[in-house]
Amino acid sequence: MSPSQVTIRAVLTGTAKPYGGPSKPGKQSAIDKQPIEGPIFVDTLGLQGDEQGDRRIHGGPEKAVHCYPWQHYANWRQDIGPLPVLERAGAFGENLSWAGGDEHDVCLGDVWRIGSATLQLSQPRQPCWKLNVRFGRDDMSALVQQSLRIGWYFRVLVPGKLQGGDVPELVERPHADWSVARLAGLVRDRETDPELLDAVLALPLVDSWRRLFERRRQSGAVEDWAARLRG
Repeated sequence: MSPSQVTIRAVLTGTAKPYGGPSKPGKQSAIDKQPIEGPIFVDTLGLQGDEQGDRRIHGGPEKAVHCYPWQHYANWRQDIGPLPVLERAGAFGENLSWAGGDEHDVCLGDVWRIGSATLQLSQPRQPCWKLNVRFGRDDMSALVQQSLRIGWYFRVLVPGKLQGGDVPELVERPHADWSVARLAGLVRDRETDPELLDAVLALPLVDSWRRLFERRRQSGAVEDWAARLRG
């Protein structure tokens, strides 16, 4: 997919609300994102007015903006049915609905200019149990991880304004061999090969991803996903 074929279909923000029902007391989430009309300011902590339910896990400079490919929606409707939540962008808690290309077409460290802002791809998304609640399926987070239709996060290098209809411009691609799909595939496929993990650890990973791969490199074992995928 050529970068020139990408557009921002919608920009979305959300407010933190109680989430998960009685089985998740005290939990909050802003996964229910709503589209914003017109330009909106984005800085190092994300879009103006956007919230996160748990800042220990979501948000912050390395997860300032969540992006999800719009074209995946058709695949999900085919896989799990035409659920109401899939009728518009925001089903996966994304801030940017990315039309054109997917996790195989963007790479770790990509620098994109969107509107007057400059963003850098910081990490793939690791799906969590909140998607299970959102879709009414106990296995939704696992399905997202297995499919690699996961989306990704941007950090903000240059604050500015962006809006739906903007055409992202790829400014720099320093790690063309490391697509989001390839990097996330190592997690999904329980990769523990030392040589491959050494290559991954040479990349500019965010701290959480570096710790994950360092633990695998040191122990030869794979982390437990139960808490993340099932809550």
